[in-house]
Amino acid sequence: MIKKHWYKITAVLLILYTLVWGLLNRVPRLDILNETIRNVYYHVPIWFAMLFMMTVSMIHSIQSLSKNSVKHDTKAYNAAVVGFFFSIPGLTTGSFWAKYTWGTWWTFQDPKLNGVAISILIYLAYFILRASIDDELKKARIAAVYNIFAYVMMNVFIMILPRLTDSLHPGNGGNPAFSKYDLNDAMRFVFYPAVIGWVLMSYWLFQIKNRISELNELYHE
Repeated sequence: MIKKHWYKITAVLLILYTLVWGLLNRVPRLDILNETIRNVYYHVPIWFAMLFMMTVSMIHSIQSLSKNSVKHDTKAYNAAVVGFFFSIPGLTTGSFWAKYTWGTWWTFQDPKLNGVAISILIYLAYFILRASIDDELKKARIAAVYNIFAYVMMNVFIMILPRLTDSLHPGNGGNPAFSKYDLNDAMRFVFYPAVIGWVLMSYWLFQIKNRISELNELYHE
C-alpha cells in the first residue's frame, strides 16, 4: 500500500512541512522584500509544478503524433488542465508579492508578467481548439501540434525573453537570482522540499484526471 502511494504521502508531508515551517523559520532581513521573501516557498514551487505538467503534456502530445494515439492526446490534455490549474495560484501568489514589493498588483512593464498572461491565453486557445473538433483522431493530431507550439511559445515568453530584456523578476533582465544573494541554507531546507512536494502533488492530480477520463470512456462505451 505504501509502495503504491509513496508519492502521494510524500507530497502531503512535504507541502504541510513547507506551509508551516515556511512561516516559522528565519529568513534574511532584506530591503523591500522583508518578510515577503517567504513567498518564494509557495509562488516559485507552484510555478515549477505548472512547468512540470506542461512538459508532461508536451511529451504526451509528441507521443500522440508519433503513435497516432488518442489516449496520449487525452493524457496531454489532462496534464495541460492540471498545469493550467496551477497557474492560477501561481499568478495569485505572484500578484500579492508584487503588491507588497513593487507597489502594484500587476505591471505591464515586466516582460515576464506579460509572458505569463500571453501563455495562459495560448493554452486557453488550446482548450477551445480541442473542444471544437468532434473527430477523435483529427482532434488528437491538431491538438498535439498546437500543444507543442504552445509549450515552445510559453518557454519563449516566460523563460527566454525576460532574460534578454529588462525585468523586475530575480534572475531575469540582469537581476541576480534568489540563489545568488538571499536564498540561504535555512531557506533551501524549505524551498527544495516545497518544489518536490508541489511537483508530486501535480502528478497526483494528473493521475486522478487520467482515471476520470478512463471512467468516462468506459461509461460512453
